[in-house]
Amino acid sequence: MNTPRVAVVGSINLDLVVRATHLPAPGETVGGAAFARYPGGKGANQALAARRLGAEVALWGCVGADAFAEEALALLRAADVDLEHCRVLKEAPTGVALIAVSQSGENQIVVAPGANARFSKNDLGAIEADALLCQLEVPTETTLAAAQHFQGFVAINLAPAAPAPDALITRADLVVVNEGEAAFYGDALRAAKNLAITYGAEGAALLRQGQEIARARPPKIVARDATGAGDTFSAALTLALVEGQSPKAALTFACTAGALAATRDGAQPAMPTRAEVDALLARI
Repeated sequence: MNTPRVAVVGSINLDLVVRATHLPAPGETVGGAAFARYPGGKGANQALAARRLGAEVALWGCVGADAFAEEALALLRAADVDLEHCRVLKEAPTGVALIAVSQSGENQIVVAPGANARFSKNDLGAIEADALLCQLEVPTETTLAAAQHFQGFVAINLAPAAPAPDALITRADLVVVNEGEAAFYGDALRAAKNLAITYGAEGAALLRQGQEIARARPPKIVARDATGAGDTFSAALTLALVEGQSPKAALTFACTAGALAATRDGAQPAMPTRAEVDALLARI
């Protein structure tokens, strides 16, 4: 088949990451941590994940006119993601995520959206691709406009959990949530045509019009940093379904890709290539 074209509308951040022995409780200070900076943002993460997994990818988003912008876009440029539709805003800084990661791979994340919050539906223009992948780290009206005007397969990762209009859920061909997000949205998810729910190390389930059609578990791995695992899963499942893989095969592919992303530090640096995913699948 021809190489699938995936358009991503979403956030672009620079991740400031500290790795500590454990995550702090409220009011607690945890010392002795290690610090690193990585490109991030759910939109940028999913764009890079889809690209490394074999798609042609274009990203729509906004960054600030500051030093963080080039750093946030560096890995996307290196992977030949099309950044023609990313705007540079003088009136807002590049988005930043503050991330704490424990030795077990658990994380806590606080996001300052910056330019992402200024991403208007008027910035979109025509989007031509086989699939559109969106999240909720840019204004909801922008995400909704992109989904409603797009003619192909639409995947919505309803993360981070936030109020979402019914029109967004009903327009999507695929909705992706984790277990906590599924509880947040509750009965609203019944309107989803296809719904993927992830359960961490327990894997994921795929439902069609409320009926489970596939379930898969990830391979056993040693988790180091789960920051980009969910974004990798969303991109991988979207790509696999657009490629025509069966629901079971697509879900297994996505679980495997997400697991590999959790074995390395950072969100974008950890994202696996198609060859790495295929090699691990061949051993399962």
